[in-house]
Amino acid sequence: RLPHATAWVSCGDVETVVEAIRSLRVRGAPAIGIAGAYGLAVAAGEAVRGGLAADAARAHVLARAEELATARPTAVNLRWAVERCGDGVDRVPTGTSARDLSAAIHAEALAIHEEDRKLCEAIGRHGAAVVPEGDVLTHCNTGALATGGEGTAIAVIVELWRRGRRFKVFADETRPLFQGSRLTAWELVQRGIPVTLLCASAAAHLLATGRVAACVVGADRIAANGDTANKIGTYGLAILAEAHGVPFFVAAPSSTFDLALDTGGDIPIEERSAAEVLRPAGVPVAPEGARAFNPAFDVTPARLIRGIVTEHGVIAPVTREEIRRVIAPRS
Repeated sequence: RLPHATAWVSCGDVETVVEAIRSLRVRGAPAIGIAGAYGLAVAAGEAVRGGLAADAARAHVLARAEELATARPTAVNLRWAVERCGDGVDRVPTGTSARDLSAAIHAEALAIHEEDRKLCEAIGRHGAAVVPEGDVLTHCNTGALATGGEGTAIAVIVELWRRGRRFKVFADETRPLFQGSRLTAWELVQRGIPVTLLCASAAAHLLATGRVAACVVGADRIAANGDTANKIGTYGLAILAEAHGVPFFVAAPSSTFDLALDTGGDIPIEERSAAEVLRPAGVPVAPEGARAFNPAFDVTPARLIRGIVTEHGVIAPVTREEIRRVIAPRS
């Protein structure tokens, strides 16, 4: 409901958690992962309330894990977080009560949330060290609404501002769901950071004016070679940035890397409802009978990315070798 109203949704069962993820009530790869972890804790709570014996409780939790992990296909953080909590289930001794099993999963979910808060801070610090002075262009939403902390790309912007740098943030509206105008602009206004909205189709002209010093975006999944899936429109922005000599940075935690995927061509791309394009916010903008092409993500080739900012440091150049050096030892 942002930016016009703030509302909290309480998820007391797994179905509600899954619906919240699918409907974008919770969105942004890190936040989706955290929601999936807490969703498994909710599943354990269902087992407790249902009075299930130890083995039945374990089976119930593991059955719900796959349902949560597949709620959305592109953001790798979701399966990563759910499987991490599921691995915790395997470490709990057989015969452990449903209540103790629930406590163990809840503790793991809390740990994932806290780790994300800290890594957002680290991403902000590392990014602030490499982003050049001047105005910044970003795409979609990568702030506190999308993570467990201050964000990824937005954390870099917030850290720069905190250090005394003064600049303007240009934010793509990010159609068809307007995450840039509804969410990113709202977050930056709350922090007192100047923000100017633009249609994505205006980005080429803006970059041509020389007013933008850098583009900084987030990511939903990064392949072993550095190809990066992010909100639809990111690929086009990266091409425009290269054409105008503007450095293009990606900010993402190590959990967003999927080193099992060789290239971006292996990343599944979610296609969403045509209604999001034909009837944004319920308002018809196309004639009856028209169809819509609505991929939620696109893939930016590694060659277009100046650096990937992670909690462990900046990957630059973006190559398999550099990714393995920075990420693989810790993944």
